[in-house]
Amino acid sequence: MKISPGQFPGQTVPWQIQILARMRSHFFLKTSGITLFMLAFFTGYIYLLKHPVFAVTVMPVTALDNAVGFHPYSIFLYVSLWLYVSLPPALFSTRRELINYGWAVGGLCLAGLACFLLWPTAVPPANIDWANSYGFSMLKGVDAAGNACPSLHVATAVFSAAWLGRQLLEVGAPRVVRISNWLWCAGIAYSTLATRQHVAVDMLAGIVLGALAAALSLNRPSFLANPEPAASEN
Repeated sequence: MKISPGQFPGQTVPWQIQILARMRSHFFLKTSGITLFMLAFFTGYIYLLKHPVFAVTVMPVTALDNAVGFHPYSIFLYVSLWLYVSLPPALFSTRRELINYGWAVGGLCLAGLACFLLWPTAVPPANIDWANSYGFSMLKGVDAAGNACPSLHVATAVFSAAWLGRQLLEVGAPRVVRISNWLWCAGIAYSTLATRQHVAVDMLAGIVLGALAAALSLNRPSFLANPEPAASEN
């Protein structure tokens, strides 16, 4: 039996089946698009990290940073972002939804990169032996302590959480799943402080940027328009 994603009522089809159907829709377009998007983003991110145009500002450490402290195993939450941000695009049913989402998250990333271009920032030295901290030598080789404010790690997590929350509501996912979505987002935000990749000011600025981008895109009436007939989804 073939199920058309996005075309079934949540009361009759289990939410897990709806999720699977959505993930199967345009699978190769999604996987290739997500991969290319991340490659393009990291190209610009790393270039600005290594070639700042203006003097780099070191961000201040606050009482919140001192309260959180360094917790090396939070690196697992930190790197889970790359799975997390892939979930909302994976759960769209139509090409139009996917492309519109790409434009929205692309605008968010460009706004962050513009901040890094015009105002390069970095976190202060943490006096930690990264070489002997689990997994951090590899992380520091890819994601150094620059491009700090706003934290795009947090901004994209908040943006993804808002969209994933909408999608989970659409398929009738239980409350515990919807709450877990926001707990995952909060864990990622926490990990930016606990890994010393960011300070609290960066995290708060990332929350504002991600929430603003989510509000602008979620409140567009035509954003989730579905002009494609169900039979065309494969």
